Amino acid sequence: MRWLDWLLSLFSFSEDLGIDLGTANTLVSSRERGIILNEPSVVAVYKGTNEVILDGMGVGNEAYAMLGKTPANIVAVRPLKGGVIADFEITEKLLRYFLRKAHQGGAWVKPRVVISVPSGITTVERRAVINSAERAGARRVYLVDEPIAAGLGVGLPITEAQGSMIVDIGGGTTEVAILALGGPVEVNSVKVAGDDMDEAIIGYLRKHHTLQVGPQTAERLKISIGSAVALEQEKSMEVKGRDTLNLMPRKAVVTSEEIREALQEPLRAINRAVLDALEACPPEIGADLIDTGITIVGGGALLPGLAQYLSESTGLPAQVGEDPLTAVARGTARFLEDLDLYASFLSEGDEVA
Repeated sequence: MRWLDWLLSLFSFSEDLGIDLGTANTLVSSRERGIILNEPSVVAVYKGTNEVILDGMGVGNEAYAMLGKTPANIVAVRPLKGGVIADFEITEKLLRYFLRKAHQGGAWVKPRVVISVPSGITTVERRAVINSAERAGARRVYLVDEPIAAGLGVGLPITEAQGSMIVDIGGGTTEVAILALGGPVEVNSVKVAGDDMDEAIIGYLRKHHTLQVGPQTAERLKISIGSAVALEQEKSMEVKGRDTLNLMPRKAVVTSEEIREALQEPLRAINRAVLDALEACPPEIGADLIDTGITIVGGGALLPGLAQYLSESTGLPAQVGEDPLTAVARGTARFLEDLDLYASFLSEGDEVA
């Protein structure tokens, strides 16, 4: 109802929000305040139930710290897998927590929200996101494909005739899109991304060092010494884990060359998705990309040498977008500036009074 939108807009606590609902992290943004929240998409619940621990505070940063360390009666879970909802009820609680925290605890506030979703998800999966957000307290929910939000977030000319290419490497999915004239010309969504890089590191250490480590340790190795191409000065890092033979704790020294070797399989899959999109795009758009190149965003964009890796493979210039971790979230907030203008990009749910 338009009058309800007008009434709530008079109060600062009715601020509309953009949400990058990611497999690994969820970011909340607004037109006025920019990035408000950036926390892991993790919820700690009592085992066998969907009851959030610590009176509802076992969400986000607190829950992430519990991964791999919980007692038998508690489990820390990620309710999103591959960019889509795997657990409807826990996702609702995750969203409720973020909406309330963004509004300083206001339990009855009902904002409008724009949520980014992977371009490859089904109609049923899109409806699940809308339903979760509505049940979490959103007054109206709009969905936008992640690559379009990312393109808008880094300032690509997505509404112009000039073609541009975005590669968004998140936690659960990599979105490759060629954009022009307000929409995707070619889109490739593959379920290979940051989490798969972590799993590749875990598998490598198990095979070559007989050492079992958890996802958090693998992520630290990726961030600290990982790379897509050879480094000018190679690095090493001491890592702690459990020996797979005698099951006792021990240490090992791992080199950047080893981590790079471990990352080759997921990197090849991402590169293949980029090449497939380029091979399918129209010739005139391909000509544009010789000048505009490839823009990389998402957490995976921070892997050193990734732009060089894709540039060498494709022959196109490649660059990391400005503040790549927040690009999608910033893009969702941009849509809030004029929902009528950007209506063609969005799908929406029914208004909740």
